[in-house]
Amino acid sequence: DMLFTIVKCDYILWKLGGLTLLAMGIWVSVDGGSFLKLLGPFSGQGMQFVNVGFFCIAIGIVLVLLGLLGCCGAHKESKCLLLTFFSIILIIFIAEVAAGVVALAYSSFAEGILRAWATPALKNDYGSDPVVTKIWNTTMSELKCCGFTNYTDFVGSKFEKENGGSLPPSCCWTNSTPCSADEAERSSVQGCFEHILETLKEHANIVGGIAAGIGILEIAAMTVSMYLYCHLDNRVN
Repeated sequence: DMLFTIVKCDYILWKLGGLTLLAMGIWVSVDGGSFLKLLGPFSGQGMQFVNVGFFCIAIGIVLVLLGLLGCCGAHKESKCLLLTFFSIILIIFIAEVAAGVVALAYSSFAEGILRAWATPALKNDYGSDPVVTKIWNTTMSELKCCGFTNYTDFVGSKFEKENGGSLPPSCCWTNSTPCSADEAERSSVQGCFEHILETLKEHANIVGGIAAGIGILEIAAMTVSMYLYCHLDNRVN
Protein backbone atom coordinates (compact mmCIF):
# COMPACT_ATOMS: atom_id res chain seq x y z
CA ASP A 1 0.00 0.00 0.00
CA MET A 2 2.83 2.36 0.86
CA LEU A 3 4.49 1.61 -2.49
CA PHE A 4 1.32 2.39 -4.43
CA THR A 5 0.86 5.62 -2.47
CA ILE A 6 4.41 6.74 -3.36
CA VAL A 7 3.88 5.81 -7.00
CA LYS A 8 0.63 7.74 -7.25
CA CYS A 9 2.23 10.78 -5.59
CA ASP A 10 5.05 10.64 -8.16
CA TYR A 11 2.60 10.63 -11.06
CA ILE A 12 0.52 13.38 -9.44
CA LEU A 13 3.66 15.54 -9.35
CA TRP A 14 4.03 15.00 -13.09
CA LYS A 15 0.44 16.13 -13.63
CA LEU A 16 0.84 19.17 -11.36
CA GLY A 17 4.00 20.19 -13.20
CA GLY A 18 2.20 19.81 -16.51
CA LEU A 19 -0.83 21.80 -15.33
CA THR A 20 1.47 24.57 -14.05
CA LEU A 21 3.25 24.86 -17.39
CA LEU A 22 -0.08 24.66 -19.21
CA ALA A 23 -1.54 27.49 -17.13
CA MET A 24 1.62 29.58 -17.59
CA GLY A 25 1.55 29.00 -21.35
CA ILE A 26 -2.09 30.08 -21.60
CA TRP A 27 -1.35 33.15 -19.49
CA VAL A 28 1.60 34.17 -21.68
CA SER A 29 -0.42 33.61 -24.87
CA VAL A 30 -3.48 35.53 -23.68
CA ASP A 31 -1.85 38.30 -21.63
CA GLY A 32 1.88 38.27 -22.41
CA GLY A 33 2.30 41.92 -21.41
CA SER A 34 1.48 41.40 -17.73
CA PHE A 35 3.62 38.25 -17.66
CA LEU A 36 6.66 40.16 -18.95
CA LYS A 37 6.00 42.94 -16.41
CA LEU A 38 6.08 40.30 -13.67
CA LEU A 39 9.57 39.25 -14.84
CA GLY A 40 10.80 42.81 -14.40
CA PRO A 41 14.45 43.17 -15.47
CA PHE A 42 14.42 39.73 -17.07
CA SER A 43 11.67 40.65 -19.53
CA GLY A 44 14.16 41.91 -22.09
CA GLN A 45 16.43 38.89 -22.15
CA GLY A 46 15.26 37.50 -25.48
CA MET A 47 11.98 36.11 -24.14
CA GLN A 48 10.43 36.47 -27.58
CA PHE A 49 13.07 34.38 -29.34
CA VAL A 50 10.57 31.53 -29.29
CA ASN A 51 6.87 31.62 -28.61
CA VAL A 52 7.11 30.89 -24.92
CA GLY A 53 3.37 30.55 -24.51
CA PHE A 54 2.84 27.80 -27.06
CA PHE A 55 6.03 26.04 -25.95
CA CYS A 56 4.81 25.88 -22.34
CA ILE A 57 1.37 24.71 -23.46
CA ALA A 58 2.88 21.90 -25.53
CA ILE A 59 5.21 20.72 -22.76
CA GLY A 60 2.42 21.04 -20.19
CA ILE A 61 0.06 18.87 -22.25
CA VAL A 62 2.74 16.20 -22.65
CA LEU A 63 3.45 16.14 -18.90
CA VAL A 64 -0.26 15.98 -18.03
CA LEU A 65 -0.81 13.09 -20.44
CA LEU A 66 2.22 11.24 -19.06
CA GLY A 67 1.00 11.81 -15.51
CA LEU A 68 -2.46 10.49 -16.41
CA LEU A 69 -0.89 7.48 -18.09
CA GLY A 70 1.17 6.70 -14.99
CA CYS A 71 -1.77 7.24 -12.63
CA CYS A 72 -4.00 4.98 -14.69
CA GLY A 73 -1.31 2.32 -14.78
CA ALA A 74 -0.83 2.44 -11.00
CA HIS A 75 -4.54 2.67 -10.17
CA LYS A 76 -5.59 -0.14 -12.50
CA GLU A 77 -2.43 -2.09 -11.73
CA SER A 78 -1.87 -2.41 -15.47
CA LYS A 79 1.56 -3.69 -16.46
CA CYS A 80 0.87 -2.61 -20.04
CA LEU A 81 0.27 1.05 -19.08
CA LEU A 82 3.24 1.08 -16.71
CA LEU A 83 5.52 -0.34 -19.40
CA THR A 84 4.20 2.21 -21.89
CA PHE A 85 4.92 5.03 -19.41
CA PHE A 86 8.41 3.67 -18.77
CA SER A 87 9.11 3.34 -22.52
CA ILE A 88 8.02 6.90 -23.31
CA ILE A 89 10.11 8.41 -20.50
CA LEU A 90 13.08 6.26 -21.56
CA ILE A 91 12.82 7.47 -25.16
CA ILE A 92 12.64 11.10 -24.00
CA PHE A 93 15.61 10.56 -21.67
CA ILE A 94 17.74 8.94 -24.39
CA ALA A 95 16.86 11.74 -26.82
CA GLU A 96 17.88 14.39 -24.27
CA VAL A 97 21.17 12.63 -23.50
CA ALA A 98 21.91 12.23 -27.21
CA ALA A 99 21.16 15.91 -27.85
CA GLY A 100 23.40 16.90 -24.93
CA VAL A 101 26.27 14.73 -26.17
CA VAL A 102 25.98 16.15 -29.68
CA ALA A 103 25.83 19.71 -28.35
CA LEU A 104 28.81 19.30 -26.00
CA ALA A 105 31.12 16.84 -27.75
CA TYR A 106 30.21 17.64 -31.33
CA SER A 107 29.45 21.34 -31.18
CA SER A 108 30.79 21.85 -34.71
CA PHE A 109 28.42 19.13 -35.96
CA ALA A 110 25.49 20.77 -34.16
CA GLU A 111 26.52 24.14 -35.59
CA GLY A 112 26.57 22.61 -39.08
CA ILE A 113 23.02 21.31 -38.66
CA LEU A 114 21.77 24.70 -37.45
CA ARG A 115 23.67 26.51 -40.17
CA ALA A 116 22.13 24.24 -42.83
CA TRP A 117 18.71 25.42 -41.66
CA ALA A 118 19.45 29.06 -40.84
CA THR A 119 21.53 30.16 -43.84
CA PRO A 120 19.00 29.20 -46.57
CA ALA A 121 16.22 30.76 -44.49
CA LEU A 122 18.12 34.06 -44.27
CA LYS A 123 19.11 33.98 -47.93
CA ASN A 124 15.73 33.08 -49.39
CA ASP A 125 12.94 33.69 -46.86
CA TYR A 126 13.99 36.66 -44.72
CA GLY A 127 11.92 39.69 -45.71
CA SER A 128 9.32 37.69 -47.62
CA ASP A 129 8.20 35.02 -45.14
CA PRO A 130 6.52 36.86 -42.21
CA VAL A 131 7.21 34.06 -39.69
CA VAL A 132 10.93 33.77 -40.52
CA THR A 133 11.27 37.56 -40.67
CA LYS A 134 9.59 38.08 -37.28
CA ILE A 135 11.66 35.38 -35.56
CA TRP A 136 14.96 36.75 -36.86
CA ASN A 137 14.04 40.41 -36.32
CA THR A 138 13.11 39.69 -32.71
CA THR A 139 16.23 37.57 -32.17
CA MET A 140 18.61 40.14 -33.68
CA SER A 141 16.93 43.04 -31.89
CA GLU A 142 16.84 41.40 -28.45
CA LEU A 143 20.29 39.80 -28.59
CA LYS A 144 21.97 42.68 -30.48
CA CYS A 145 23.34 40.31 -33.12
CA CYS A 146 23.26 39.92 -36.89
CA GLY A 147 22.39 36.78 -38.84
CA PHE A 148 23.53 33.30 -37.89
CA THR A 149 27.27 33.82 -38.49
CA ASN A 150 27.37 37.58 -39.17
CA TYR A 151 26.28 40.11 -41.79
CA THR A 152 27.58 37.90 -44.63
CA ASP A 153 24.48 35.70 -44.24
CA PHE A 154 22.53 38.54 -45.88
CA VAL A 155 25.02 39.35 -48.64
CA GLY A 156 23.49 38.22 -51.93
CA SER A 157 20.20 37.43 -50.22
CA LYS A 158 16.74 38.11 -51.58
CA PHE A 159 16.29 40.79 -48.93
CA GLU A 160 19.44 42.66 -50.00
CA LYS A 161 18.44 42.59 -53.67
CA GLU A 162 14.93 43.84 -52.97
CA ASN A 163 16.20 46.67 -50.74
CA GLY A 164 18.87 48.14 -52.98
CA GLY A 165 21.84 46.48 -51.27
CA SER A 166 20.69 47.37 -47.75
CA LEU A 167 20.99 44.83 -44.93
CA PRO A 168 18.84 44.56 -41.77
CA PRO A 169 19.43 47.54 -39.42
CA SER A 170 20.65 45.20 -36.64
CA CYS A 171 23.77 44.45 -38.71
CA CYS A 172 25.07 48.02 -38.21
CA TRP A 173 25.95 49.67 -34.91
CA THR A 174 23.88 52.68 -35.92
CA ASN A 175 20.86 50.32 -36.05
CA SER A 176 19.32 52.37 -38.83
CA THR A 177 18.64 52.14 -42.55
CA PRO A 178 20.24 52.03 -44.98
CA CYS A 179 22.78 49.54 -43.60
CA SER A 180 25.23 48.75 -46.38
CA ALA A 181 27.53 45.73 -46.48
CA ASP A 182 30.55 48.03 -45.99
CA GLU A 183 28.96 49.65 -42.94
CA ALA A 184 28.07 46.22 -41.56
CA GLU A 185 31.66 45.04 -42.06
CA ARG A 186 32.99 48.06 -40.15
CA SER A 187 30.44 47.52 -37.39
CA SER A 188 31.48 43.86 -36.89
CA VAL A 189 28.22 42.97 -35.13
CA GLN A 190 28.48 39.48 -33.68
CA GLY A 191 26.48 36.59 -35.17
CA CYS A 192 23.54 35.28 -33.15
CA PHE A 193 24.94 31.74 -32.86
CA GLU A 194 28.14 32.93 -31.15
CA HIS A 195 26.13 35.24 -28.93
CA ILE A 196 23.85 32.41 -27.79
CA LEU A 197 26.87 30.18 -27.12
CA GLU A 198 28.49 32.87 -24.96
CA THR A 199 25.22 33.38 -23.07
CA LEU A 200 24.94 29.64 -22.40
CA LYS A 201 28.54 29.52 -21.16
CA GLU A 202 27.88 32.45 -18.82
CA HIS A 203 24.85 30.64 -17.38
CA ALA A 204 26.29 27.13 -17.58
CA ASN A 205 25.55 26.42 -13.91
CA ILE A 206 21.86 27.28 -14.29
CA VAL A 207 21.51 25.32 -17.54
CA GLY A 208 23.35 22.35 -16.00
CA GLY A 209 21.23 22.46 -12.86
CA ILE A 210 17.97 22.49 -14.82
CA ALA A 211 19.17 19.64 -17.04
CA ALA A 212 20.28 17.60 -14.00
CA GLY A 213 16.94 18.21 -12.25
CA ILE A 214 14.96 17.07 -15.28
CA GLY A 215 17.20 14.01 -15.65
CA ILE A 216 16.80 13.05 -11.98
CA LEU A 217 13.01 13.40 -12.24
CA GLU A 218 12.92 11.18 -15.32
CA ILE A 219 15.18 8.55 -13.76
CA ALA A 220 13.04 8.54 -10.61
CA ALA A 221 9.87 8.11 -12.68
CA MET A 222 11.40 5.23 -14.66
CA THR A 223 12.70 3.56 -11.50
CA VAL A 224 9.37 3.76 -9.70
CA SER A 225 7.35 2.54 -12.68
CA MET A 226 9.71 -0.38 -13.37
CA TYR A 227 9.83 -1.33 -9.68
CA LEU A 228 6.04 -1.37 -9.59
CA TYR A 229 5.93 -3.30 -12.86
CA CYS A 230 8.26 -6.00 -11.52
CA HIS A 231 6.40 -6.34 -8.21
CA LEU A 232 2.88 -6.13 -9.58
CA ASP A 233 2.48 -9.90 -9.64
CA ASN A 234 3.28 -10.09 -5.93
CA ARG A 235 0.77 -7.31 -5.27
CA VAL A 236 -1.97 -9.19 -7.15
CA ASN A 237 -1.16 -12.47 -5.38
